[in-house]
Amino acid sequence: MKAAVWHGVKDVRVEDVALKPAKSDEVVVRVAYAGICGSDLHEYLEGPVFIPVDAPDTLTGGQAPLTMGHEFSGVIEKVGADVTKFKVGDHVSINPTVTKGISPDNLDVYDGYSFIGLSTDGGFTSFVNVPEENLYHLPEDFSLKLAATIEPTAVAVQAVKEGDLRFGEKVVIFGAGPIGVLVAAAAKTAGATKIVAVDLSEVRLKKAVEMGATDVINPSQVSDTIAAINEIIPGGADVSFEVAGVQPTFEQAIDATRPRGNVVIVSIFAKPISFDPMQLMNAGVKLTTTIAYSKETFQQTVDLVSSGQIDVKPVITDTIELDNIVNDGFEALTRDKSQAKILIDLNQA
Repeated sequence: MKAAVWHGVKDVRVEDVALKPAKSDEVVVRVAYAGICGSDLHEYLEGPVFIPVDAPDTLTGGQAPLTMGHEFSGVIEKVGADVTKFKVGDHVSINPTVTKGISPDNLDVYDGYSFIGLSTDGGFTSFVNVPEENLYHLPEDFSLKLAATIEPTAVAVQAVKEGDLRFGEKVVIFGAGPIGVLVAAAAKTAGATKIVAVDLSEVRLKKAVEMGATDVINPSQVSDTIAAINEIIPGGADVSFEVAGVQPTFEQAIDATRPRGNVVIVSIFAKPISFDPMQLMNAGVKLTTTIAYSKETFQQTVDLVSSGQIDVKPVITDTIELDNIVNDGFEALTRDKSQAKILIDLNQA
């Protein structure tokens, strides 16, 4: 079967691979659709970030070269002898996070984690082995194409929960890429009354509005971004989300937040930034971070997306074939800001 295999920086090859034998607690998933994540793009442009190169991953045993893809949906093709909760033909969403499983669910990921599709073979192929504990049932009448967006939406839902967003509060989102606009959608569902998106791209700001933002600010078109935010939200946001991953937006997220409000760092920073604790202390702002999601949050996201309470359709901007994943996928995301979530259709792969 064909698969998109990571070999190194800007070296992702579509090549023939063999499916490894499934373990007794695993199922074989026939992949329907898989999304290209910002993490995948980081691996393509500047990896390895998460991909194990020098030694096998301690949790998954995987090592480069490996098949990428951790945002995917599909149908169960085969079940292992010890699988009890799923059967052949079930439609499933995959939580790709692999943890040690020794802490409570909401803390588990912080004991150490890896990802299917980043530290072991993933969903940029026709068939993939997935442990039963990483599977979530989907309604059979729900679109498997939309289901491929559940994983990044779970990141956004967890971010909103980490920000302790309350019904009727106001938020600012710095960065209107795929996760940023999904945070807007999740904040809208959570009851935010003002959702301000900040980005330099007009195309991305339009997408943010489509996904739930009530107001937008392009810093290149205003003299003072924070003043522009305060005009919309006097006194500052209850919660600010940093989803751009650069020094200026990190600082602005603090300045845009009301005293005792929350700043949530959602982005992956490509390089270290400087941090003055006094800026945070003088503002009376609380800072927190999030990566991935709890199992509870993933199930909640499955329910929110499959019921239509979070509308994920607008985030999908293109659907491509596996053979074209480099040029029409990774390279397109690098050069074209109008692209948000690009899906690979694996039904015919």
